[in-house]
Amino acid sequence: MTDRTGSRKGAGPLQYKAGKASKGTFKSLLPLLPFLAFIGYFLVFPLTFIIRDAFLSNDGKFTWTNFAQCFQGVYGHSFYVSIHLSFISAMIGAVAGSMIASAIVKTGSRTRKAVAATSSVLANTGGVPLAFMFLAGFGAEGLVTKTLKAMGWNLYGGSFTLFSETGIILVYCFFQIPLMVLIFSPALENIKPEFREANDSLGGTRLTYFTRVSVPLLFPAFLSTSLLLFANSFSAYATARAMTAGTLPLMPLLIGNLVDGNVIANQEHLGHAMAVSMIGVSIIVMGIYLLVLKFSKARS
Repeated sequence: MTDRTGSRKGAGPLQYKAGKASKGTFKSLLPLLPFLAFIGYFLVFPLTFIIRDAFLSNDGKFTWTNFAQCFQGVYGHSFYVSIHLSFISAMIGAVAGSMIASAIVKTGSRTRKAVAATSSVLANTGGVPLAFMFLAGFGAEGLVTKTLKAMGWNLYGGSFTLFSETGIILVYCFFQIPLMVLIFSPALENIKPEFREANDSLGGTRLTYFTRVSVPLLFPAFLSTSLLLFANSFSAYATARAMTAGTLPLMPLLIGNLVDGNVIANQEHLGHAMAVSMIGVSIIVMGIYLLVLKFSKARS
């Protein structure tokens, strides 16, 4: 039986509203079921087995030995090289990209749209096409190398080589800088002109505006975008693989060698431990990114 309010007899209004809310929540989640199934099958399911195997020895017993091996010898060196390379490329991309973005914001809307479209293409260029492009331009017999040599600057006169860490950083900056331009430009566009007018009316200089207005407003966006650039280069595989052919010790390349079947004796689960270690670094970086993003939203 029901009363005049339409609720069942014996059930309070709060219980009735809670039942309607739960049904509405379930219906709203129905369109997400294909996406959740996709994430579960291609991300959660394999990740569960990787984490499980990372803590197993060859005889199937629990062990921490695999993680100890990740930070020793060539594996520990590859961990350091990956973090160092990612940090340097992220900083160069962040600084150069922010300067380009600040210059673009001051131009017309057509220029901004053209640069945004170009940056989106360059930011998603990688792998073998990007490696071939740099070999054709900056290789020992590349067009840029020959042009600079004709002008009196031998690019390969010193210790530089495109297949070293410096060369990989140069290649990474090709997609790191456009990515910074794409992500950082909206933050620059959100700075209102009234801020500069208020600074000028109060007798502030350009330095005052930069240090007390621009930097506090843009630093959270700059830091969070730099963290994304770090994660982007830390997980890059195809470009480094095509450029170095495995000669540069990087974590993704070593994991790829283990996946290809180059497993050292008595270290069958080392690749799983290295993958979990990379996931741990990515989680830390993304955690800091979310904290910075939360902090910037709270201030705004």
